[in-house]
Amino acid sequence: MKNLDSIFRPRSIAVIGASSKRHTIGREILHNMINYEFNGKIFPVNPKAGVIHSIKAYSTVLDVPDSVDLAIIAVRKELVAHVAEQCGEKGVGGLVVISAGFREVGPAGLKLEEELMDVVRKYNMRMVGPNCFGVVNTDPDIRLNATFGKARPKPGNVSFISQSGGLGEAILNFAEQLNLGFSMFCSVGNKADISSNDLMEYWRNDEKTRMILMYLENFGNPVRFTKIARETSRIKPIVAVKAGRTSQGAVAASSHTGALAGADVGVDALFSQCGVMRTSSIEELYDVAMALSKQSVPKGNRCVIITNAGGPAILATDALISQGMKLPPLPKKIKNELSKFLPEEVSLNNPLDLVAGAGSREFTLALEAVCKDKTYDTIIPIFVQPITIDEIEVAQSIINAKKNSDKPFFVCFMGVGFRSAGIEMLQENGIPVFIFPEAIAKVLRTLDGYRQFKQRKKGKFPTFKVERKVVEEIIKSSQSKKVDAIIGDDAMAILEAYGIPVSHYTIAETPKTAVEAARKVGYPVVMKLNTPQILHKTEAKAVRVDIRSDKELRLEYNNLKKQIGKVKKGEKFSVAIQKMVTGGIETVIGMTHDPAFGPLIMFGLGGIYVEVMKDVSFRVTPLSDEGADQMIKSLKSYPLLTGFRGSDPVDTDLIKDSLLRLSQLITDFPELAEIDINPFIVSGKKNCCKAVDARFILQK
Repeated sequence: MKNLDSIFRPRSIAVIGASSKRHTIGREILHNMINYEFNGKIFPVNPKAGVIHSIKAYSTVLDVPDSVDLAIIAVRKELVAHVAEQCGEKGVGGLVVISAGFREVGPAGLKLEEELMDVVRKYNMRMVGPNCFGVVNTDPDIRLNATFGKARPKPGNVSFISQSGGLGEAILNFAEQLNLGFSMFCSVGNKADISSNDLMEYWRNDEKTRMILMYLENFGNPVRFTKIARETSRIKPIVAVKAGRTSQGAVAASSHTGALAGADVGVDALFSQCGVMRTSSIEELYDVAMALSKQSVPKGNRCVIITNAGGPAILATDALISQGMKLPPLPKKIKNELSKFLPEEVSLNNPLDLVAGAGSREFTLALEAVCKDKTYDTIIPIFVQPITIDEIEVAQSIINAKKNSDKPFFVCFMGVGFRSAGIEMLQENGIPVFIFPEAIAKVLRTLDGYRQFKQRKKGKFPTFKVERKVVEEIIKSSQSKKVDAIIGDDAMAILEAYGIPVSHYTIAETPKTAVEAARKVGYPVVMKLNTPQILHKTEAKAVRVDIRSDKELRLEYNNLKKQIGKVKKGEKFSVAIQKMVTGGIETVIGMTHDPAFGPLIMFGLGGIYVEVMKDVSFRVTPLSDEGADQMIKSLKSYPLLTGFRGSDPVDTDLIKDSLLRLSQLITDFPELAEIDINPFIVSGKKNCCKAVDARFILQK
């Protein structure tokens, strides 16, 4: 990590590939460094020029008479490794390789990148890139702008990681328009050496970085990302946009879990576990950044709206409520105070509509009243400018109120223009301003999720005493038989070996043995086809439920055998007889492999409607006790589990315990590709909470 100082805190820089020709990358980088007033030595390197930009140039970095901390490399891709070798010989600590044409273009480029990395490792250097936009550090002691864009980054407390060089310039330009300042900026390019993980770790201890923003296209090391992000986000906020989708192949998945884990559910799961705030766009990313750059996270989700326009207040109310925020009514004390100066036609509600004629005086008094009350966590002034009211005066009244309050303000100025004087005043005083109220609601939802993460305990990863050898033998036996799916008794034995409660099977190959099994467990029973070739038995109409007599069982057995027809050569027709479990709620527990993140564990509402309802939650394994708790509580159907309209609550502790045990099983046996425990019936009685059916798909 100390070696990153040579990149972000250099005292001397060689620009290799510097040029005096306008509109070339080498020229623009050198120009930006000079124009930004880099507080150190700059050495242009170009074998064909003696002087560039009025500065003496050198043929190679080896010719530079002084030591060099950082080299910015902008030469043809074929020359980069050779130039890096010279930098290593010179003792350069850090490289920023702007040059493109490496891994991103295919096998030939990948070979060049590997040669470059051999040089970087050989001399123990650190490198940003290749194929990157550059780096920035606005610290007055450094003043580094080693990019080739037009923006002049403003100093601030936000550090930004961008995996897209092309997006880098747009990011810096847009931030300038929003009056958002940076501490540091890094375009990581191909991430051959320095990745977002390294930068998070570096900026976690940087006093001038209050918040980390990220634009990501892929994860190099998700396990390391999880560890670093989880630790960092408890110290300072991390906000991320993740572009691209994982190649999950949900259509080909053989389990319910795999079919439901489409799109980039792994990213959502990972960010949720790490406390990373995910936004759907760069615009939303900046909205969150603007809100947090000079304000604290709201202490709760209770909001109050103060406005001079009813329509925007209704829009704001709808948006806030739909995003999970609350708008408590005005307390009687505030109503009494407001009634002293507001006209009679004003309805003293939340939203508080001061009517169109309200100016700075009305806003000031109303804001003072709600700010000193403990009912609200966030203040939302919404102003629509009529021709009779001065926006500057209203903006000043909001600024004055904010100075006397520790509550976050989220202001909406409508109809005044994005660069109006009132908006600029508010921004300069550290108050985020939005053009439309819906954006405020989205930001508050994101911040409230982060608040809840910080309030949660860190979580522990318990280890249970299990019968691991039982599972090893079952898996080895299946592999030796070249069977990809483990079902029936073997599947239940795996769960039981790890302490997950099950409803046992009895396998029967004749009507007589089926009747004997049913009499033993007691009617009513369930009969299921016992074959690995049919995984979704309900869809294949291979399940018979609520069988109540010997006669009915024989009839259903023969009907099922006739329906299935001939079985695979070497197999016998058989069924599984099971005591029918009733009186609980059907849930599903499962696992599937994400190409980027590995095993994802799932919990949700189960039964035959799991893929229709899709009320499920995912987490990246291993799972902590806190993570298991959040999985359960995040379901929309969670109220059904806690007792709804007089029903008995289910044993959620047993669900949590089962999830943690399954997580241990998944960690112990990477041979498992997919798991479905469906249904996993839960109720208020522990002896009635059981896995009724399960199947395990082995890695091919």
